[in-house]
Order: sequence, then C-alpha cells, then structure tokens
Amino acid sequence: MDLRRDVFQAIADPTRRAILTLLAAHAMTPGAIAANFDSSRQTISKHIQILTECGLLKQEQNGRENYYHFNPKKMKEIADFIEPFRNMWDDRFNRLEAVMKHYKTKK
Repeated sequence: MDLRRDVFQAIADPTRRAILTLLAAHAMTPGAIAANFDSSRQTISKHIQILTECGLLKQEQNGRENYYHFNPKKMKEIADFIEPFRNMWDDRFNRLEAVMKHYKTKK
C-alpha cells in the first residue's frame, strides 16, 4: 500500500510554499534550495522530502546531483479540488455586495 502525505498539510507550511515558488521557475538541487533559507540544510531536506512524498515535487538524478522539479499536474489537482469552493464563495460575496448596494441606495 502506497501511503502518501496529505498535500494540504504539506502546502500549509510557509517554508514549503516558498520552496514550491522557487521550483516553479526551474529545477534546483537540495543545496541550491537550502541556500535560499536561514534554516539548516537538514531541515530544508525534510521539507523537500514531504513535498516529494505528496507528489508536488519530482526528483531527477543528473550525474551525481539530484534535481527537484515542481509538479504542475499535482498542483492542478489541488486547484481543481478548490475551484468549486472558490466559485461558491465568489457567488456569496457577489450576493452580499448586491444586498449592500441595494441597502445603500435605500438610505
């Protein structure tokens, strides 16, 4: 059985979101990723491991170096899951705005 970490817990952490932002531009080695943070390399490696386990990053070996790539397909799955909720809240805010405009014109 392939147990993976929860993707929403993974992206809840600000450091992991920052790693995703870095890797959205181009692939990087763990050392290059860690150089962007004040945390230890071991801490950043743990964050990378979590992101890889939930499928947000893909690892590729090139010679002796490991490179991590952002996985846009997994992020699309997250966006697709969230979209109905975003639509629901947009609709609610639009209705609230209409009520507020109506109330304002009545005064």
